[in-house]
Amino acid sequence: MASGTRYAGKVVVVTGGGRGIGAGIVRAFAESGAHVVICDKDESNARVLEQQLPGTVFVRSDVTREEDLQTLIAETIRLFGRLDCVVNNAGYHPVAQWPEDTSAQDFRQLLELNLLGYYSLTKLALPHLRKSQGNIINISSLVGAIGQTQALPYVATKGAVTAMTKALALDESKYGVRVNCISPGNIWTPLWEMLAASSPDPQATILEGVLAQPLGRMGQPAEVGAAAVFLASEATFCTGIELRLTGGAELGYGSKASRDTPLEIPMLPPDFPRQSLACTTSPQEQLPAP
Repeated sequence: MASGTRYAGKVVVVTGGGRGIGAGIVRAFAESGAHVVICDKDESNARVLEQQLPGTVFVRSDVTREEDLQTLIAETIRLFGRLDCVVNNAGYHPVAQWPEDTSAQDFRQLLELNLLGYYSLTKLALPHLRKSQGNIINISSLVGAIGQTQALPYVATKGAVTAMTKALALDESKYGVRVNCISPGNIWTPLWEMLAASSPDPQATILEGVLAQPLGRMGQPAEVGAAAVFLASEATFCTGIELRLTGGAELGYGSKASRDTPLEIPMLPPDFPRQSLACTTSPQEQLPAP
């Protein structure tokens, strides 16, 4: 199927669509033939996208304000008469903090943005998605499953997004509404740039981010966009799934203990044979010949 017709005529709302992963998702859906409503509280970047991409329209919205979301849905229906897909993407990753340096108030504010914003828009969109038998795509994060140091509130919000996706998929299946999530790993975005710039050694931080993937690079927003279009248009028997878009970051062993963690290192007995394991024979080679 041609990329320009994969989701032709469908109507998609993307929150946080002005830049980074959100902009990559907006661009991918627009290129697939969809009408895309760009939701963002920052007007400048979103207006540029609106001018660049035919079939897109910007509606300024803060996902932590329910009245803004009510306006967003109402304006979408007024303009296009239907709604087929909601991509809950708007979110934030705070700078690195140890648990004792976080505050309950900051945690509450992050919950409002990263989790309750998804919940509020979903509730408002569901009556329209049920009519179209549409779908919801939540942008979660790999760290919601594997954890991340100095990011307790963020990890908690993203773990909740993944869990909410599965629960909602069960509830909405009887209406034919599919609910899935994408859990990206390291994606090179303006937020990643900002977090790197705030570190003591930005280039070392970037290199660490690159080396986390067996593929030897970070992902791009366009790759998240392609995954979102796939889930919306082609993955019609998928609901409740977590699509990990990570370059393999969660695979294999690696150094995990921090430098200040007390280590317990086993010691070989003094009389342990020092032959190379590579020179030993396999159990099969030790069997007597028939």
